[in-house]
Amino acid sequence: MLRISGLSVAYAGLHALEDVSLEVNEGEFVTIVGPNGAGKTTLLKAISGSVRAAAGRLDFRARDMTTLPAHERAALGIAHVPEGRRVFPSLTVLENLELGSYRRAARSRRAEGLAAVLALFPALAVRRRQLAGSLSGGEQQMLALGRGLMAAPDLLLLDEPSQGLAPRIVEQIFETIDRIRRERRLTILLVEQRVVEALELCDRGYVLETGRVVLAGAHDALLSDPRVQRAYLGV
Repeated sequence: MLRISGLSVAYAGLHALEDVSLEVNEGEFVTIVGPNGAGKTTLLKAISGSVRAAAGRLDFRARDMTTLPAHERAALGIAHVPEGRRVFPSLTVLENLELGSYRRAARSRRAEGLAAVLALFPALAVRRRQLAGSLSGGEQQMLALGRGLMAAPDLLLLDEPSQGLAPRIVEQIFETIDRIRRERRLTILLVEQRVVEALELCDRGYVLETGRVVLAGAHDALLSDPRVQRAYLGV
């Protein structure tokens, strides 16, 4: 579904990503892990089109989208749930969710999509008329996920969904992501610093360090790799 070849991204001449290649197949759950500053968020922004590639190629369903603007990539079926949730605080929960269904393929199914999201997140159903800015951090993350699902995406990009949340809420968020994957058979690319939880959920993973892919493999192979255990698991 998604194939990235030799991708490089630079800010003010400094390389945030350098010669990154990876792929995500239809129906897969793929995780990108790595330390702060590794380029994980930049990678998702390069896929969704909010930053430009300095070199390399991005193909989505065999179509070169390297030069496409962000709104055209979204129209192809790529939804990006960004780091930090980024809900619209002065709009209601319902209005935030409805904004997610801007994609043409999602508009005709807006009512169906809304019912599914509210069933997935009962707390949002209770607070549908409440301003998004008044929600707790966990509820705002649910809202950000729900808004991404409202786009009826083919590929869902998730950037640090556990960021700033209490452990109990983190567990709930990861359980929901796993449920989304299983029930909808949705293709997911997850960026996450919680290495164990992220790798346990995925089919395959990549380890990104200083803008480069340094390891790749099935989730069990990465969890048992001595380099991952030393660097991220404290073993």
